[in-house]
Amino acid sequence: MNKIDYNKAMLEIIKSNGWQKKKILLHSCCAPCSTACIDRLIDYFDITIFYYNPNIDTLDEFNLRATEQVRYSKSLGIDCIVADYDKQSFLSQVNGLEKEREGGVRCEKCFNLRLEKTALKCKELGYDYFATTLTVSPLKNAKLINEIGFNLEKSLGAKYLPSDFKKQNGYLNSIRLSKENNLYRQNYCGCEFSKIKQQEEGRL
Repeated sequence: MNKIDYNKAMLEIIKSNGWQKKKILLHSCCAPCSTACIDRLIDYFDITIFYYNPNIDTLDEFNLRATEQVRYSKSLGIDCIVADYDKQSFLSQVNGLEKEREGGVRCEKCFNLRLEKTALKCKELGYDYFATTLTVSPLKNAKLINEIGFNLEKSLGAKYLPSDFKKQNGYLNSIRLSKENNLYRQNYCGCEFSKIKQQEEGRL
C-alpha cells in the first residue's frame, strides 16, 4: 500500500479551493505548535483556534498555555476559543492505560478525544473544515492523527483537513516563531502520565 503524503493532500485541497478563503477550526495543543501551522494556513483560510486540551495535568498549566495561545492569536488578529478544562473526560478515556508507553493506545485515545470535540464544534459553528496542530510535532504519529480525523469526518459529517505540519521545516519554524514571539514553550506534552515517565527516565 502506498504511503499517504498528508502534506501533499492538504496542498491539493487548498489548490482546489482556489482564491476563496474557507473557514477552518484549528485545534491547538499550545501556542508554540500553532505558530507554524497558522503560518502555513493563514493565506488560504479564515482561522479560528480551538484550544481544547483536557489531557493537561494541572489547571495552572492549562491556564498558562491557554493565556499564551490567546495572546498569540490576538497578535495575529485571529479568534481563539478556549474550551473548559475538562480533565475528567481525559481520565475516563485513558482509564486502565496509565502505564502505556507514550505514542501508544493512551495517546490514540487522547487524540481521538480532542479531535472529536473539535469536529463537533466545527459542525456546531458551521466551519468548512477542522484540523489540528498535533502533526507539527516529530514525536506525534501523523498517520494515526490523520486517520482519526478522516474517521470523524465520516462519522460526524465535519470536513477534515489533512496535514503533516512538520513537513517543509514546520517544526523548526515553530521553534523560530516561538522565540521571536517570546512564547512559553513547555518541555512535556501536558499529560501527567507522560510527565511521570519522563521524570523516571531523568528527561525532566
